[in-house]
Amino acid sequence: MIILGIDPGSAIMGFGILKKIKDCEKGEDKKFEVIDFGCITTLATFSAGERLEQLYNQLNLLIKKHKPDLMSVESLFFFKNLKTVMPVSQAKGVILLAGTQKKVPIIEFTPLQVKMAITGYGRAEKKQVLEMIKKTLDLSKFNLKEKNRKKDYAIDALGVALCAGLHNKYLF
Repeated sequence: MIILGIDPGSAIMGFGILKKIKDCEKGEDKKFEVIDFGCITTLATFSAGERLEQLYNQLNLLIKKHKPDLMSVESLFFFKNLKTVMPVSQAKGVILLAGTQKKVPIIEFTPLQVKMAITGYGRAEKKQVLEMIKKTLDLSKFNLKEKNRKKDYAIDALGVALCAGLHNKYLF
């Protein structure tokens, strides 16, 4: 089972791709292997339409390369800044379109649901969530030491993919 997790954004869209593997000794589906993660970025000089086209094209390349069985997308839950809600909503539309056109089932999770699945507490601090994702997915083998905004979006996307893997056992 390959899961593509997406943290939507119009300037920076995080993606994380996990492979859910079976723990043969215990017969449980609880182990995950990180296949890829990163960000799709667009230039600030691009028009809104050009940004959406770039996101769409890059997302299609990811889907073609990794052939996910499932897409997990963080849903828009609450926005304090009305300036950012529209571009993120548009980016999410592109995500849904790309997945649907490729016949990849899509599930959405609120940030609260992601936090709950990963930490067991829906109001967990962002730092707690990031640490649990790093620990659960053994991200110690990746160089994540430097502070990098893009890295955070990518790890968030891994968390969205992990949420799908932990939360939706009936799909497997």
